[in-house]
Amino acid sequence: MLLGICMIEMHEGELRPMNVNDLEQVLAWRNHPSINRYMLTQHEISEEEHRQWFVRASEAPDKHLLIFEMAGVPLGFVHFTGGVSTSSADWGFYTAVDAPKGSGRKLGKLALDYAFGQAGFHKVCGQALDNNQASIRLHLALGFKQEGVLRQQHYIGGIYHDMICFGLLRNEWPEGARGAT
Repeated sequence: MLLGICMIEMHEGELRPMNVNDLEQVLAWRNHPSINRYMLTQHEISEEEHRQWFVRASEAPDKHLLIFEMAGVPLGFVHFTGGVSTSSADWGFYTAVDAPKGSGRKLGKLALDYAFGQAGFHKVCGQALDNNQASIRLHLALGFKQEGVLRQQHYIGGIYHDMICFGLLRNEWPEGARGAT
């Protein structure tokens, strides 16, 4: 949902709505082997497939597509899928391969401030494949609780992978709780 999203700024970066000018950069990040290997769909996404996804997602009222920037330089992507402000939302994210160390945590903090503040979600849910230790560590560092494990949920690269499930409530996120209305 691109309408009604204000830019969220902090001294550590900012979030802004994704727009058509971001398509090429986000696709390059998504298709990079260091990011793609942790995705459930691991084929190389074509420009046309990516464009169609963007059109559908940007028109969906339950989608929030955001770009993370520092000093005006795009360094990451985060999305939320969730309904009305009293509900939960699923999130996903990745940073540019060459993003400075700590960019993921900065993206996460800004995104959660957005989720619990402006978007008004009650809960944010995340998932990470068991081999994505960076994502697992980031979820835990941001205060998420591990809520479950979907054992051998996905068959990727000839191996069954567990899916680790996380949840974070608004009242567990002090930064977000301050901005909630």
